[in-house]
Amino acid sequence: MSENNWLSAVRFGPDGLVPVVAQESRSGDVLMVAYADREALERTLSSGFAHYYSRSRKTLWRKGETSGHEQRVAEVRLDCDGDTVLFRVEQT
Repeated sequence: MSENNWLSAVRFGPDGLVPVVAQESRSGDVLMVAYADREALERTLSSGFAHYYSRSRKTLWRKGETSGHEQRVAEVRLDCDGDTVLFRVEQT
């Protein structure tokens, strides 16, 4: 599935967000659950690094901006309903 087809298949909630599960690609450990809007997904796909939307701050953020624990995205998957995204990542 191409990037545009994949993005158009995402079913965002009424708030414009979709849940994202970040999973360590090597170990399979679940690292976090966060939310993304369309812009966060687009930036993730274009940069190769995980971007999320902060519901409390109401802003886009790149994982690792303040913590230093960046997430390089190895793979992106969409669940069968299109309403949850999986980022398989390598976290530094």
